[in-house]
Amino acid sequence: MGGLVDSMAGGGGLISLPSLLAAGVPPHIALATNKVQSAIGTSFSTLRYIRSGYVLLRLGVLGFVASFAGSYAGAYTVLRVPASSLDAIIPVLIVVVAAVTFLRKDFGIRDDSSRMTRTHYLLAAGFAFCIGFYDGFFGPGTGSFLAFGFVLFFRFGFLRATAHAKLLNLASNYAAILAFVVGGELYWHIALPKGLANPSGAWTGAGLAIRGGSKVIKPVFGAVLLALLLKIVLF
Repeated sequence: MGGLVDSMAGGGGLISLPSLLAAGVPPHIALATNKVQSAIGTSFSTLRYIRSGYVLLRLGVLGFVASFAGSYAGAYTVLRVPASSLDAIIPVLIVVVAAVTFLRKDFGIRDDSSRMTRTHYLLAAGFAFCIGFYDGFFGPGTGSFLAFGFVLFFRFGFLRATAHAKLLNLASNYAAILAFVVGGELYWHIALPKGLANPSGAWTGAGLAIRGGSKVIKPVFGAVLLALLLKIVLF
C-alpha cells in the first residue's frame, strides 16, 4: 500500500514507517529500513515513468545528481543539528502547498515542459539540492514537495511533475541509505524483505497515475498532504 501511494503522490512513508515502529523496530533501524524499501519501490515506479516518456532525461540526470548531493549533506548535518526545529515550519508549509494546489483549479492540469531554458535547468539543480537536503535532514513529504515544486516553478502537469519527483526522491533515498550504511544503522535482514514487497505497489501506482493523469494524482496528492499535516500536528 505504501508503495502504491508513494508512486502516485509521495507520502508512502506515512504508511510504512508507523507500521515498522508499531512492530517494535527501533526508530533508527526503522528509518533505515523505510529508506531501503522506498528506494526499491521507487526504482520500479521511476522506471515505468521513464519508459512512458514522462521524464526529460537531461533534467532528470541533473536533478538526480543534485538531489543525491543534497540528501547526503542533509543526513550528514542532521547528526549535528537537531531536526526538532522544523516541527513548527512543516505544517505551515503543507497548508501553503495545499492552498495553492486546490485554490487554483488549473494548477498542474496543463503541461508546459517544452519551454525549459538554461535558467530553468539551473533552478532545477538548486531546487533538487534543497529538497534533497531536506529529505536527508528531516524527510516527511519529500515526494509531495518535489512534485509541487515542479508544477509551481516549471509549469509541469502533475503527471510529469510526479515522474521527475520520483527520480529525484530515488536519488535522495540512495544517498540516505549510503549515510545509514556508513553509520552502521542498517539491518539488511529487516530491510530487504520489506523492500521486496514494495515494487508491486509502486509499479501499480505508477500505472494508475499514467492512465489517469492529473485527475487521479491531484486527489491522492491532497489526501497525502492532509495525512502528513495530521500526523505532524497530532502526533
